[in-house]
Amino acid sequence: MPKSATSNAKAEGRFGRDDFNYDRQKDKYRCPAGDHLIHRMVTIEHGMTFHRYWSSNCGSCALKEKCTSSKKRRVSRWEHEQVLEDVQQQLDRMPDAMCIRRSTVEYVFGKLKLWMGSDHFLTRRLKRVGTEMSLHVLVYNMRRVINIMKVEELLKEMRA
Repeated sequence: MPKSATSNAKAEGRFGRDDFNYDRQKDKYRCPAGDHLIHRMVTIEHGMTFHRYWSSNCGSCALKEKCTSSKKRRVSRWEHEQVLEDVQQQLDRMPDAMCIRRSTVEYVFGKLKLWMGSDHFLTRRLKRVGTEMSLHVLVYNMRRVINIMKVEELLKEMRA
């Protein structure tokens, strides 16, 4: 799962959020000019907790025009951002992970969609759709077990 880029700064020729390096031990960001953005406040948006960082030296910075169009450059960090960074490091260490996923997981979802037909779900509302999806997954798993073990072996194991 790639990390999403929510800022348009790169497209406008300014520094993006990934140009600011986070120091976990000091709980600070380091900007491209070398200044530190310190933790200033915590906000909650859409039920998610964000930490806000900024520097007091943005007004006198030589790189301000390449950094922000406002008075100060603020950087937000989600409280669980470290999890996303750890996943990104895993993907960097194992670049073929998406190929493995496509060959193992995506096949199953494609097969389920094929079985469900063009309408996909016959029920409405989350609880009912969840039940319907669980039944599809159960049938898929049962068909796999039957294909791997054969019916006689499966019945023998079930009786034991």
